[in-house]
Amino acid sequence: MSDSLFDIPDPQDSRAARAPQDGPGPNAAVRRGRSRAPLAVRMRPRTLDEVVGQKHLLRTGSPLRALVNGRPGPAAPSSVILWGPPGTGKTTIAQVIARGHGTSFVELSAVTAGVKDVRRVMDEALTARDLHGRTTVLFLDEIHRFTKAQQDALLPGVENGWVVLVAATTENPSFSVISPLLSRSLMLTLQPLTRHDIAELLDRAVTDPRGLAGAVVLAPEAREHLLDVAGGDARKALTSLEAAAGVALSHAADDAGGQGPAAASPTGEPEAPGDAGGAPGGTAEPSSGTAGAPEAGAARPRAQDPGTVTVTLEHAEEAVNRAAVRYDKQGDQHYDVVSAFIKSIRGSDVDAAMHYLARMIEAGEDPRFIARRLVISASEDIGMADPTALQSAVAAAQAVQLIGMPEGRLPLAQAVAHLATAPKSNAAYLAVDAAIADVRAGRAGPVPPHLRDAHYPGAGQLGHGRGYVYAHDAPNAVAAQQYPPDELVGRDYYEPTPYGHEKQVSRRVEILREMVRGPGHGSGRDE
Repeated sequence: MSDSLFDIPDPQDSRAARAPQDGPGPNAAVRRGRSRAPLAVRMRPRTLDEVVGQKHLLRTGSPLRALVNGRPGPAAPSSVILWGPPGTGKTTIAQVIARGHGTSFVELSAVTAGVKDVRRVMDEALTARDLHGRTTVLFLDEIHRFTKAQQDALLPGVENGWVVLVAATTENPSFSVISPLLSRSLMLTLQPLTRHDIAELLDRAVTDPRGLAGAVVLAPEAREHLLDVAGGDARKALTSLEAAAGVALSHAADDAGGQGPAAASPTGEPEAPGDAGGAPGGTAEPSSGTAGAPEAGAARPRAQDPGTVTVTLEHAEEAVNRAAVRYDKQGDQHYDVVSAFIKSIRGSDVDAAMHYLARMIEAGEDPRFIARRLVISASEDIGMADPTALQSAVAAAQAVQLIGMPEGRLPLAQAVAHLATAPKSNAAYLAVDAAIADVRAGRAGPVPPHLRDAHYPGAGQLGHGRGYVYAHDAPNAVAAQQYPPDELVGRDYYEPTPYGHEKQVSRRVEILREMVRGPGHGSGRDE
């Protein structure tokens, strides 16, 4: 028994799939009913050998192949967690597993299911194992949406082998799946599909009877555009192809007055030539002397060639002109992209920094978050090498709040250009962290008496402020006296770099330390 939504008739095994594709008749309605399924659904692989990409997970003897083949014995299939971006084949692999032999397949979505549903599946799986000797494979989509309590409900069944869990998630399982479940499962990472993988899918969908069945031809420029906008997402690529083919067929139907071979059916599936006894374009059929049996045998390729619609770049751009951007504001992509953004600025690659800025903007990232990261970068990575960098970052943050988006991208871009091309120094960052480390280590002695607050009555009797030298009364407005606690006298935290403006600061710091600490007690002492 199976509760799977995947248990649908295979189009290749149905009468509709074996029925003639060119011409009207009682099977036309069947074909139209089938065509209502999206192209991405119709083209889902039926075996692991048809799966594109993920070769590292599909080798002979791999856990996934063991799940599909239902390998018995002491090394029974393990529960797996499939982690990868959208459109990389997680649901497809689950559907292939559903076609495996000797197993019952149950599918749940963490979006709609709850603990009650999980317990029901566990009870039924236990019964199926004990009474019928059947293994139950539970596919749980979007497992990261389950709470800790809901994930806990899976543990007994997984640990005792009542079910083989196949869980899918787009978020890092290390953060979204509880540790006990991780330790009882294999985590399999699905990689984004390559451009070659997506191209293979597009070519297959154009010719496969389950797909467009050769009704269209994909121009090279259109193919490249679809590859560009797919962003490694197979579902996005097939959906875009279907939309582009629909645009092309619609235009061809309009040009032919709805009578030619390119006329699309109400469901978007092109009607084959030969309807109503007419030849393509409404021309008269050849005489019986030129249309014999051999001609009928060649009717499909010969009739299809002149009537096939070409999907051009214009059709593809009309259907979809915006590339898919992989980005999740709370997940790995959020942190990975902003990390690459800051590291590109730190590494002085202004072009890469602009790219990651554009990715965040296009994905709808909060511009205030981007601005805050720029302010941090200006102090952490540039500092006194270019003191104006912090001013630019703060100005950009204020400008974004003042003018909003999309114009706010301009001050952000200006600040990125400034920071990425500025000389770099992390001296101030290292200085404050070193000082914090000393404080945490207990090196925080009493404040010298002459520096203590002396404004309140009785402070003088305690010696507070006694002997303090007002800096503005001293030569060069620099007073030679002890400032740090006794145990930190001579401790240097700030070590200027020789880059940018800080090169000038470096010499000034040496002079100031000599003046403040006295001759012979400048930089380099750490007591």
